[in-house]
Amino acid sequence: MCCSHDLTEKDLQPRVEIPLYLESIKGMKFFDPHVHMTSRTTDDYQAMADAGVVALIEPAFWLGQPRTGVATFKDYYSSLIGWERFRSSQFGIKHYCTIGLNSREANNEALAEQVMEILPLFIYKEGVVGVGEIGFDDQTAAEEKYYRLQLLLAKEASLPVQIHTPHRDKKRGTQRSMDIAIDCGLDPGFVIVDHNNEETVEEVLDRGFWAAFTIYPFTKMGNERMVEVVKKYGAERIMINSAADWGISDPLAVPKTAALMKQHGIPDETIHLVTYKNAITAFGQSGQLNEADFAAAQQIDQSLKFQGNTVLRGGQQPRINKDSLIIR
Repeated sequence: MCCSHDLTEKDLQPRVEIPLYLESIKGMKFFDPHVHMTSRTTDDYQAMADAGVVALIEPAFWLGQPRTGVATFKDYYSSLIGWERFRSSQFGIKHYCTIGLNSREANNEALAEQVMEILPLFIYKEGVVGVGEIGFDDQTAAEEKYYRLQLLLAKEASLPVQIHTPHRDKKRGTQRSMDIAIDCGLDPGFVIVDHNNEETVEEVLDRGFWAAFTIYPFTKMGNERMVEVVKKYGAERIMINSAADWGISDPLAVPKTAALMKQHGIPDETIHLVTYKNAITAFGQSGQLNEADFAAAQQIDQSLKFQGNTVLRGGQQPRINKDSLIIR
């Protein structure tokens, strides 16, 4: 038996077993167009890279408790185009973001007015591919007011819009979101309606909008259900995401769903569209997204620093094995 001083740094690193489902999608590339990486760890970045995620979009969202001043929004938006983009680059993943005032915090009108004043300072920044995620939560008058204002801001900037549809009364909220977008003069082809389910998808597609689906454990849309949606509706204007945040969620939802689609005989081209290409087409309308940049991002240099900071802690890069394929 060796003594502790005989162990090398490699011996001390966590041992990782490669999940079996990764074999079925080996060589495939994925784009997660809605994932809140601010809430995730470096383990998640590494696992996503290992599973084939080459690019992602991080929408601005609610942090779990209300912000108390406009400076906190400014710092948060700055982190999306700064530190978090750098952190993603340290694992070979190209990071983009959307910027907006989320529906939940739109109900604090005094603060919302201040946030609206600073949004133009951020939506024109490099790597910002849309205004989002915006829309409805409780479907209040204040939410509608700031949703409309941000739609007009997106229209003026010629940016796509990423809509958050409400968890409650989803069908009505989704219809209302689309009605208002059209009323504000937006082209449905510039609007990504997110968090769809079986009762909303048909109307979203029929009206010419993009239909995004969040694969969330125990809610929204499981990946077995997503397989059936793709079988029924095909791949046109459909995309999937993980929306992984500070709650129970799975940052590997996109590659896991791709693997499950392969198991069910869905053609590779269809899988490629809903897990990669459609998101590029939709958000590429911003003029800020270049697929050629994905390959360049995979050249990792972890000796680099962002404002004096690095992701390295004693040279260790913790890893977590997430091997469950089915997201119910």
